[in-house]
Amino acid sequence: MTNLTLTFDAVDEAIPGPKWAARWHRSWPAYEAWFLARGGDSGPSARTCRDKLTHFMPELVPVYDRLVTLAGGSERAARFLSTWCPPTYLGGCSLAAVADGRDVRLVRNYDLSPDLNEGLLLRTEWTGGAVMGMVEFLWGLSDGINDAGLSVALAYGGRSESADGFGITTILRYLLETCTTVDEAMTALKRIPSHMAYNVVLADAAGNTASVEMSPGGGARRMPQAIAANHQSAPSQADHPAFTRSFERHAHLAQLDASPTALNAAFLKGPLLQNRYAQGFGTLFTAEYDPSAGTLGLTLNGTRWDQSLTAFEEGQRIVDYARIPDAANNPLPPREAVSDLQGDTYTQSAPDWTRAARIDWSKVASDYASGKGRPIRSYLADVA
Repeated sequence: MTNLTLTFDAVDEAIPGPKWAARWHRSWPAYEAWFLARGGDSGPSARTCRDKLTHFMPELVPVYDRLVTLAGGSERAARFLSTWCPPTYLGGCSLAAVADGRDVRLVRNYDLSPDLNEGLLLRTEWTGGAVMGMVEFLWGLSDGINDAGLSVALAYGGRSESADGFGITTILRYLLETCTTVDEAMTALKRIPSHMAYNVVLADAAGNTASVEMSPGGGARRMPQAIAANHQSAPSQADHPAFTRSFERHAHLAQLDASPTALNAAFLKGPLLQNRYAQGFGTLFTAEYDPSAGTLGLTLNGTRWDQSLTAFEEGQRIVDYARIPDAANNPLPPREAVSDLQGDTYTQSAPDWTRAARIDWSKVASDYASGKGRPIRSYLADVA
């Protein structure tokens, strides 16, 4: 049965250290099982993967090396973290960026099953500048913003074919670590190959916006409007367009006449908002990026969680999607759908990830496999 509860953590760690290591040890057992099941061990060697990273994204190599060390240094972990020629993976999403000369916003709906998202909002300074965004594959980003105001977000391009290239989440991480404008990001996207078809929407503090179609194996095509759903332009075909309602969502975005400050509200109702959580396709969060202010407004089923690059606050939110029976027609659900177990404030202090690094994660995995799993906070008590 699909898990319809998702915990979102906001974590601030300038340089990869114990907080990231704790997240790795918590998440790696599930990722490793997925990696093996999808043929990850038959892919390129760790040395080849690092060579490719050095060739295409050299600025990330020191960070990558540090992460591999924190992960234990195994061949498999190194291949996984490089995301060079990774197993295929799919997803949903609606994206749009709007500027009017005064304001600019990039907004995305992230559509997927609750048990397939990491729920991690991470602020870092890995290469010097501040970056904040929603993490995938433990260091890549599905969307984010840097302290220059560049904002990016991705959407699956609707084709399951793959070719030699990097996972798109690592490419987005690279853009935010090295680029400051849409034009700089466009240059990078044209030279770095993606392993699958993806759509990327960008915005910067100067009010520039763009939408790019990434082709498997390389190639980036700029589109007329800064919008995207889960298909690409002709003649390519989309996987399961009726299920994802990709064409319906794209058509809605194409005619949407919303100002930058009104754009977020348009994403909180149908057809952009999806509510089929039990079927593996519901809107897990809506992210609104303000490139000028360096802020993120994260909407979790109607409850807003505001964060800033300059005033980031660690914390946690727990979302129960099963308590939202009809999100498309009732986009602002009862407050009870987002809780923190503390009543009024709907916030929860962040777990102590430094202490979490000392948890016996093999025991956690064993407990959950045998049906005896406990909340992670109870395991934290074991290492008090």
